Amino acid sequence: MVKKYDVIIIGAGPGGMTAALYASRANLSVLMLDRGIYGGQMNNTAAIENYPGFASILGPELGEKMYASATQFGAEYTYGTVKSVVDHQDHKTIITDDGEYEAKAVIIATGAEHRHLGVPGEEQYSGRGVSYCAVCDGAFFKNKEVAVIGGGDSAVEEGIYLAQLASKVTIVHRRDSLRAQKILQRRAFANEKIEFVWNADVQEIVGDDQKITAVHYRDKVTNEEHDLPATGVFIYVGVEPMTAPFKDLGILDEAGWIKTDETTHTAVPGIFAVGDVRQKHLRQIANAVGEGGLAGQAAFDYLQELQDETQSVEA
Repeated sequence: MVKKYDVIIIGAGPGGMTAALYASRANLSVLMLDRGIYGGQMNNTAAIENYPGFASILGPELGEKMYASATQFGAEYTYGTVKSVVDHQDHKTIITDDGEYEAKAVIIATGAEHRHLGVPGEEQYSGRGVSYCAVCDGAFFKNKEVAVIGGGDSAVEEGIYLAQLASKVTIVHRRDSLRAQKILQRRAFANEKIEFVWNADVQEIVGDDQKITAVHYRDKVTNEEHDLPATGVFIYVGVEPMTAPFKDLGILDEAGWIKTDETTHTAVPGIFAVGDVRQKHLRQIANAVGEGGLAGQAAFDYLQELQDETQSVEA
């Protein structure tokens, strides 16, 4: 039997849980679907120091608090890997690996994931020195030496940000020139605290039982191997939106991000998107929460309009 809801939210990170709070508080029947535990990337964050209201809070703890808020008005939560969404105009079918669901409105909050280097030590030290977010974790490395892996806009921007905190930032790039915008390159080259290692093929992130100590890399020109001392490693070799199930809806840009207006509407009526999966610049908990509130209200407004149209036709 297909279970039916007013709103189904795909993804239970901060944006999805906030959307669930707002939609359920408006007396809508709401289901959150996620392929893993609620909380999203917060569960992989040791401490969060830039979310209003908390000087510092463990990522999983903030996830638990948000989940309690999200479900207090009756929103449900279940596991499920979404395979596709079919638009029937007045309702949508959500096809998962464990059955089908039906909703009048869908809010996509599946997020994005950072590409990994896939080298030894990366997973071992994730959250203990390896980071994919300088804004999130940079403050833990004040007056310490850190390495940034990558050469695009994100790598250079985050390197510049980290230079305000760290004693030294080394940008490690596999090519002999940066791919970042020229204005970012000029800022990085002019910063006395930023150095560069070129033609570097990272082989391993090295450390002891407690912390990272170095980045081990091979010089692609000389074939020599070196250790770059570092206590933190920030990896920026690309970010990928988790939007494969939605490729047939016509709501993605060329890179796979979901395009929305300022109120989280996509090109398909009744489908909304929030958080890191959206086409935007800053991907943080705070703005995901704001977007979640917008989407929850937008879904309510959409359902009201849908109801008015139905009643008008029947009359």
